[in-house]
Amino acid sequence: MFLIQTEEDLLRAFRPRDRQTVEVPKGTRFPLFVRDYLTWVEPAGTRVFLVLPSPGNSKQPMGIAFRRDSHGGASPSPCMCEWCHSYGPANEIGMLTTDVNSKRRVGVSLCLDLRCKEKLETAADLSGRNSRDLTKVLMERMHHFAREALRIETVPED
Repeated sequence: MFLIQTEEDLLRAFRPRDRQTVEVPKGTRFPLFVRDYLTWVEPAGTRVFLVLPSPGNSKQPMGIAFRRDSHGGASPSPCMCEWCHSYGPANEIGMLTTDVNSKRRVGVSLCLDLRCKEKLETAADLSGRNSRDLTKVLMERMHHFAREALRIETVPED
């Protein structure tokens, strides 16, 4: 769990290159108490934002601004989210990209609204499993992406 006191704190979670694209949802009230991670889709639907705790530094969360890449003709075949391993059609799961630097972008196949945790909780409820165990693995995958693809330094939690 982490706390975001102000809109400025929320914006500070993002890399400087991403801050100009962040559009905080209207009506957001601060302080925000976030259990695992926070996500929202901008009104135009072009970007989706993720804020999660930085392992080893729970006071400063980290944010990632993704772009939804458009697919001319959406494939009718099911896709799998690389973070929660849910399956769905191309209008639910697709390529989200983010800039590493001014010359390089990376993409990953994810739930387009980043509501992975809700899908895992539903799956856990249906199977009688503990959703916290599944959420822990989800968070590890998110941190792995930040560390390996974006080179955002994170320290593993004990």
